[in-house]
Amino acid sequence: MNLHQFRFVHEATKRNLNLTETAKALHTSQPGISKAILELEEELGVDIFVRHGKRFKRLTEPGLQVLQSIEIILREVGNLKRIGEEFSKQDAGTLSIATTHNQARYVLPEPVAALRKQFPRVAISLHQGTPHTVARMVIDEAAEVGFATESLSQYPELVTLPCYEWQHVLVLRADHPLAAEPRFTLEQLAAEPLISYHPAFAGRSRLDQAFAQRHLQPNFVLEAFDADVIKTYVRLGLGVGLVAEMAVKDDSPNGSGSGAPNDLVWRPAGHLFGSNVARIAFKRGAYLRNFVYTFAQLISDRLTRETIQQAMQASSATSPGTDYEL
Repeated sequence: MNLHQFRFVHEATKRNLNLTETAKALHTSQPGISKAILELEEELGVDIFVRHGKRFKRLTEPGLQVLQSIEIILREVGNLKRIGEEFSKQDAGTLSIATTHNQARYVLPEPVAALRKQFPRVAISLHQGTPHTVARMVIDEAAEVGFATESLSQYPELVTLPCYEWQHVLVLRADHPLAAEPRFTLEQLAAEPLISYHPAFAGRSRLDQAFAQRHLQPNFVLEAFDADVIKTYVRLGLGVGLVAEMAVKDDSPNGSGSGAPNDLVWRPAGHLFGSNVARIAFKRGAYLRNFVYTFAQLISDRLTRETIQQAMQASSATSPGTDYEL
């Protein structure tokens, strides 16, 4: 048996047993993949896949266990490559980060700049997407680090650690009646046209839960991925906005800050929606290079090298989904 056979099995399962797509992804031929998998099955003495003619239909019961072992082997092969790269290149290479727009736009610029200053031979590859996309990229090893608020702790393949807490804020025009209110209520917000994030982003689930618990039906007239887009439509008078507080960190609550036009103001909304936790994620069992630890520490002073190593080591001895809180 060999690594080519393992990669063929692994990729075939990722491609929903479509050998044509598997062959394209691995730049080889479909008959070659079929032959290699058949030879592996003969060597193991079990069928990995249930077949219908020449087509794969599903994994067999022993095939499921074979796949688990293959995933471990391929993960360790990837770890060996990273170990070699770290010690041969002396803190050079590429750090691939998967994150959401809010984190990429408002949180990561300073840590990324600081990392580049400490490790000038490390290039940064930044991928933006939904929290689900972020998780899948880390699981599939397309990214070494994931960073988001929603969903990351729901994947047993990941080890996630909390970085910081944040709350939502209400963004509205200075001439809006709520701008003069010292403290607003959910009932008042439910009566307004609301502009906020798509349900998959930036703690949006907390907004929906808060309204549902009070049996209120909010009127979301526009949903977006980008806080800057939300603020633009608030400025045009389409409604009041609910965004993450990091999106207004350089703005004055009264609209007089250097980062915000004077026609917009913002008010904390944590008393209505509670707090959210941004989390960093690594693939369970992955080998982390020296500059990955440094990057994590630049995001949050809670993320010491020792803390991360303990979490990664404990993940192999605890049940999937082990959670770490602030």
